[in-house]
Amino acid sequence: MGTAITPQLVDVVDTFTASRTYSSGTTRHLRTCQVERWGLRTECPTPEDPFHDSEVTWLLPTLNLRLTHQRPRSRHAKAGPSVLTAVRATSDGRYWRTTDLLLGLETPAGMRARIVQSEEFAAAVAGQVIRVGDADLAMCTVHKTLEEFSQFRHDLAGWLAYKHIFDVWPPY
Repeated sequence: MGTAITPQLVDVVDTFTASRTYSSGTTRHLRTCQVERWGLRTECPTPEDPFHDSEVTWLLPTLNLRLTHQRPRSRHAKAGPSVLTAVRATSDGRYWRTTDLLLGLETPAGMRARIVQSEEFAAAVAGQVIRVGDADLAMCTVHKTLEEFSQFRHDLAGWLAYKHIFDVWPPY
């Protein structure tokens, strides 16, 4: 069975209304929507998810990355890994448009990072859903980030500090 090819995923965050509109047309109000010197910080509730209360996302446009963490519903639940996904992000001040390039790194705490979504990425490139330039951007971004991560012994906080982002991840 092959990997299904999905259309490119484009999200738009409106910082004035604190809302996020997904490719599907669904719009969600954000609990947090704050422009930072390094990018955009958001938190979006996930009421349809039985295990996670919300999704915390940092857009890091100069790095072509989106950092995501699923916040568990139960405070006793084990936290899952953070995911760094290659993206193309633009902003005009009010609207932040993010195109998911379908390739990323999963960064479990205390373990080595690993590349994720490679089958979906390959299918999207083969199906011409992702353009050649975006595919190159995704590959270069993920591999460069993985190389840098290895220099920091796969420590996300250390890598973020190296990038001059001193905020605590994942946020509480």
